[in-house]
Amino acid sequence: MSLRLGHIVDALGGSLEGGTGDTVISRIAPLEVAGPGDLSFLSNPRYQQQLAASRAACVIVAPAMREAAVARGACIVADNPYVYFARATQLWRQHTAPGGQGGVHASAVVDPSAQVHPSATIGPLCVVERGARIGAGTVLKSRVTVGEDCSIGERCIVHAGVVIGADGFGFAPEKGQWVKIEQLGAVRIGNDVEIGANTCIDRGALDDTVIEDGVKLDNLIQIGHNVRIGKHAAMAGCVGVAGSATIGAHCTVGGGAIVLGHLTLADNVHISAATVVTRSLTQPGQYTGMFPIDDNARWEKNAATLKQLHSLRERIKALEQALKAA
Repeated sequence: MSLRLGHIVDALGGSLEGGTGDTVISRIAPLEVAGPGDLSFLSNPRYQQQLAASRAACVIVAPAMREAAVARGACIVADNPYVYFARATQLWRQHTAPGGQGGVHASAVVDPSAQVHPSATIGPLCVVERGARIGAGTVLKSRVTVGEDCSIGERCIVHAGVVIGADGFGFAPEKGQWVKIEQLGAVRIGNDVEIGANTCIDRGALDDTVIEDGVKLDNLIQIGHNVRIGKHAAMAGCVGVAGSATIGAHCTVGGGAIVLGHLTLADNVHISAATVVTRSLTQPGQYTGMFPIDDNARWEKNAATLKQLHSLRERIKALEQALKAA
């Protein structure tokens, strides 16, 4: 597999400088390991030293890095090198993907009442249950389960092992036992959503669980029943979102973070990795709630001190009141 540089620039734009369009690219590679037949990129000026030392055939750079890149060799100048790199990987995939996209694998089980668009791809060992709907251009990788009455929009990618529409975790306590609450809602997924391997999205108890357009979910994420995730939000691996939480548009949630149930995150809220969100966040911004790692002995001392903060606060308030009264 190879592409000419000229073909890449014709397809994606940018300005090819210090080289020729006839140069053949056989691989897209990281800057530090790229060789004479490779296309690479530089998106962070901190790695300028790697640029000078790189043996890549061509490097995608921002306008500010043009002079340094041309001094090294061929480059493609683009306003956003990282996005250009992303588009280049898509172009590469288009030329390397096997033909015949669309269709249902022989080992998949699709209920007769399910609606699967002819251009959708249903991979090996998938299950699409009664009343489910799969939109145009959507790809279900192997072993994906789409529960009854759940819907997936257009151009979505659902990776191996994903379960969409399992029962939400709903039980009512009675005399020391649990009475199951039947989950009567479904899951509605918009267009251009990507869901990582072994992620689970539970169906709603009464209303639907909703994943809006452009959402990106990593591997091993748990989305509880009746959660709503706004457009173009993104979540890293092992995030857990408890039932009935609402995540706004363009939010990001770092790996291993937890969002408790019935909370609301405004648009453009960004949660750091391993944070536990215990209250609604009504203003956009970056939020962090983790206890920093430390030597264990120091950590235990700090944790013990933390437990005393409330009593210390009360003592300080009493002292302040005494000073005011003096």
